[in-house]
Amino acid sequence: MRTMIFVTLLGSLVMQAQDKQIKKVPITQTSPASGKQMFGTYCAPCHGLDGTGTGPAASVLKKQPADLTQLAAKNGGKYPSSHVFAVLKQVDSPVHGSKEMPIWGSLFSSVSYSEAEVHMRITNLVSYVQTLQK
Repeated sequence: MRTMIFVTLLGSLVMQAQDKQIKKVPITQTSPASGKQMFGTYCAPCHGLDGTGTGPAASVLKKQPADLTQLAAKNGGKYPSSHVFAVLKQVDSPVHGSKEMPIWGSLFSSVSYSEAEVHMRITNLVSYVQTLQK
């Protein structure tokens, strides 16, 4: 299993308050079956545990992380699951957002045993984000 270094969105994120820097660490393994666990580990440091974009790393990013609780509201009341899946899966796409956001499809491949597991991870993460909608 290869290890990839990236601007971390992991739960083990360590910010150095005086320098306002994000520590880079290898991606860690989580259960592909738990969208909640993956969100807490990979997404919450920037998006916050509540998904509002106010995680501990948000203040050091060039662009404010998206408020993931408003995805349905901004899409006529319908949660855009296909769009969220595409954002997480795409390797290099304009829908991806800020370049500071890691490309999760590639990173999930580094901690998964198969493409089917990568698909499961993304599907379960998309489903969990849906539960955060206001």
